Amino acid sequence: MSTDLSRRAVLAGGAAALVARPAEARADAPKSSFGFCLNTSTVRDKDGKSRPITELIDIAAKAGYDAFEPWVSEVDAYLKGGGTLKELRTRVADAGLKIADLIGFAEWIVEDTDRRKRGLEQAKRDMDWAAELGCPRVAAPPVGATGGASKRDDPKFTQPIIDLVAAADRYRALLDLGAKMGVIPVAEVWGFSKTMRRLGEALLVAVECGDARGCVLPDVYHLYKGGSDFAGLPLLSASAIGIFHVNDYPKIGRDQINDADRVYPGDGIAPLKDVFAALRKMNYTGFVSLELFNRNYWKQDPHVVAKTGLAKMRAVAG
Repeated sequence: MSTDLSRRAVLAGGAAALVARPAEARADAPKSSFGFCLNTSTVRDKDGKSRPITELIDIAAKAGYDAFEPWVSEVDAYLKGGGTLKELRTRVADAGLKIADLIGFAEWIVEDTDRRKRGLEQAKRDMDWAAELGCPRVAAPPVGATGGASKRDDPKFTQPIIDLVAAADRYRALLDLGAKMGVIPVAEVWGFSKTMRRLGEALLVAVECGDARGCVLPDVYHLYKGGSDFAGLPLLSASAIGIFHVNDYPKIGRDQINDADRVYPGDGIAPLKDVFAALRKMNYTGFVSLELFNRNYWKQDPHVVAKTGLAKMRAVAG
């Protein structure tokens, strides 16, 4: 067999292995083809700060989620407080949960070589943590290359990446790093960014990386914010999606809407029925994760917010 044919055979095998598997159903939950996940940003405190990860585990478990999606900063705070990754993994398992994905912010995509090197070092740490926690994925948004569109993630107003094929090569380096730990970084669509702001741009990065483990993280809000049409979703396969973020948004223009405007699924104008129909048609059976940044929700009882969000997500999922 030629080298090229061998490579294609390996990639095909990798793609088959990447197809998402159904999450284990909770005993008290109705049957569904999706695993339902809580992104911890949904239940921050009234000041917008993350809650302790032990509290977040309790919130997700009591609300009935199959999994939760913590941020790297929350794991870091737990470790600095004297906890261990082994203890945290046990606590998650004892609660009947899985960690579907870890939200990371490593500068893996930037043009500056030194910054990118440091970003890969940070990504390695994040993926090390994910592996120790039994978490199969780490989010990989275009941190540091947003063209100044996010003061938090790009305070240096770094120029966006114009050459997405070069970005694909950098994503491949991230995938190679994750392969050593059994963790897959997921190229995340960021609608406010000027790099990977559209679904097609993130998909190009994943497709052209030359590795069948490549996949994307679509988000209902970010697809709208970045200008993507939801009609493009059916072009994806299940193996192309690492995890899917679910939310809704009110009738606000793309250029004016921001993260804080996200609302519960079904409370806005997003075509969520069509979104879930597309996911079902492609046989996606992975996690759908509720990710909100609504300040009004942060002022409410987090247990109520988590339960309400899950009920509304299930309702639009059908």
